[in-house]
Amino acid sequence: MEKIIKKVINTIEKDGFEAYIVGGYVRDMLLGNISYDIDICTNALPKDLIRLFPNSRVGVYGAVDFKIKKFSFEITTYRKELKYENRHPTEVIYINNLLEDLQRRDFTINTFCMNQKDNVIDLLDAKKDLDNHVIKCIGNEKTKIIEDPLRILRAIRFATLLNFELDKNLYQVIYDNNSLIQTLSSKRIKEELDKILLSDNFKVGLNLLKELGLLECLGMSYNEGIKKVHDINGMWAQINFQNYLAFTKESRHNISTLKEILFKGKIDNETVYKYGLYLCSVASEILKIDRKVINMIYKNLPIYSVKDINVSTEKIIKYLSIKEGKKVGMILDDLVLQILKGKLKNDTKSIYKYLDKFREENNEN
Repeated sequence: MEKIIKKVINTIEKDGFEAYIVGGYVRDMLLGNISYDIDICTNALPKDLIRLFPNSRVGVYGAVDFKIKKFSFEITTYRKELKYENRHPTEVIYINNLLEDLQRRDFTINTFCMNQKDNVIDLLDAKKDLDNHVIKCIGNEKTKIIEDPLRILRAIRFATLLNFELDKNLYQVIYDNNSLIQTLSSKRIKEELDKILLSDNFKVGLNLLKELGLLECLGMSYNEGIKKVHDINGMWAQINFQNYLAFTKESRHNISTLKEILFKGKIDNETVYKYGLYLCSVASEILKIDRKVINMIYKNLPIYSVKDINVSTEKIIKYLSIKEGKKVGMILDDLVLQILKGKLKNDTKSIYKYLDKFREENNEN
C-alpha cells in the first residue's frame, strides 16, 4: 500500500474509528492492476471526516472527496439504504457495521476490504467469484437490479473490462428486465457505454448488450466489422443509434462527420482539406489507413482554406466583373477543387488564366 493511502487511513484510525480501503482498488490489486481511485469506508460520521480532512468536498450522503497527488479519495460512512426511488436511496441511515455496509453494494467482487497492514478482508466470499471470473450480485439479483437499473450496465462494464462472465442468475434477471434500462438518464447510459466502447475488450460488452436485448431497448445496433480505435467519437461513429444520448454539440458534429468519411471509404486531399487532420486521422484508424499517410497528405496540401488561394476573393470579383453571391462561392469551390486535385497551380498567373473561362461564360450570357 502506498504511504499516502496508509496516512489517510491512519488519520481516521488515530481519531478512534475504523477505516478500510474497499472495492475497486483492492479488486484491481488482486488482479495485478493499478488503480488511483481509492474508496474508503469507515464508521466515522461525515462531520468527523470533514474535521479530519478540512480541504475535502462533501458529496451525496456525506461522502467526502479529495485528491492527494495522483490519488482520488472518496470516504463514506457505513450506511444502510432502506428505500429506493428512481434508482436513488431516499432513506439512508448510518450504521456501525462493516458487513451490513458491504451488503448494500452491487457485486461481490467490489466488496474486498484492506486495512493499513495490507491484510485483505473478504466477508462475502468474493475471492471465489474473482477466481472464477464471475460478476455476481450481492443478495437477490432481481431486487438489486430493480433498486438501481444502472447496475445492468455496470455489470456489463465490469464483465467487459475484466473479461469476466455474468453469473447465470444475474444474466437471466437482466434479460427478463432489460426494459428497465430505458428508465436511466441518457447521461448515465452514455457514461457506461463510453467505458465499454473504450475497452480493448469492447466486443465482449457489445455482444452482451446485444444478447440481453439491451441494444434493441436503446435503439442501437452495430456491424460485426467494428474496429477498435482510441477515440470515443470514432467508436460511436461505428454504432447505429436513433438518438444522440448526452452527446455535446461538438461530439455530434464529429460523429456525423466521421460517418461521412467512413461512407466515402477513402481519404484524399479533398477529404483532409474538408474535414481536417483530427477527424481524418480517426477515420484512417477505422479504415486501416496508415496515419503517416494522412499526416503526409495534410503536410503536402497545396492550400488549407480559401484564404490560401493566391488571388483574393475581391480580385476575383473585380476580374470577372460580378457581384458577391452564390456564383462567387461556386467559383471559389471550383478553384479549391482544381488546386487540391493538382489540376491547377496555386499561383496568380495560372489562376487568372483559369478564371478566363468564367469571363467567357459571362460574355456569352
